[in-house]
Amino acid sequence: MFTQAIVRTPGPDAGSGLTTSTLGKPDHPALLRQHAAYVQTLRDLGLTITHLDALDGHPDAYFVEDAALMFPELAVVTRPGAPERLAEAEALSATVARFRPMVQLSAPATLDGGDVLAMGKRVFVGLSERTNKSGAEELAEILRPHGYSVTPVRVPAGLHLKSSVTWAGADVVVLTEALSEDFLGYEQLVVPADEAYAANVLWVNGTLLMPRGFPRTEAMLARLGLPLRVLEQSEVQKMDGALTCMSLRF
Repeated sequence: MFTQAIVRTPGPDAGSGLTTSTLGKPDHPALLRQHAAYVQTLRDLGLTITHLDALDGHPDAYFVEDAALMFPELAVVTRPGAPERLAEAEALSATVARFRPMVQLSAPATLDGGDVLAMGKRVFVGLSERTNKSGAEELAEILRPHGYSVTPVRVPAGLHLKSSVTWAGADVVVLTEALSEDFLGYEQLVVPADEAYAANVLWVNGTLLMPRGFPRTEAMLARLGLPLRVLEQSEVQKMDGALTCMSLRF
């Protein structure tokens, strides 16, 4: 169960961040409304929020999960794979150190938190344009003394591993067909190909959060019997963002 979350306000330059999307520039007032609704949802689900100000000159900094990982035993400050984002990790380090003993990844490792899917003591690390083999190996060395196993997974499409697979509680994963073979042994909910963005869901204290606009995935998730919160993410999606990446939950 989560009791805390760290979030950061999207800055006025959020539309100049890195993205592979062709959906156009986000509308900043709409982005702020969507972010505020997301943060309020976390509060409604019982989390105490540490809300950081926008980070000037770093338009992607509100995707805080890329810059750090929170485990019960420690915090890991990452080395984002885009050089433009390295300062985000440095800026976040003092905040995460308030809550957990902290370690930092070192060069040549690169690792974005969006490529890290933790389910209990099993951790999957996506090898992507942002996360390299050294990043996966260093994270494995850090976590091994705490009883975690780390499994590298090649990211078939999308920016990050969690663009295509997320945890929905218990032994359930929501994923695209391309990752099905990598998650054998889990109950798989495969999203329709034209609803791939909806593979990014967020489990928070027994409630599932999902993006609005994906009716077949919504119907599939509803059958799990969990409370379901559907949030507008249109402006976040334009910047390759999603539900998991906008907060650090612990």
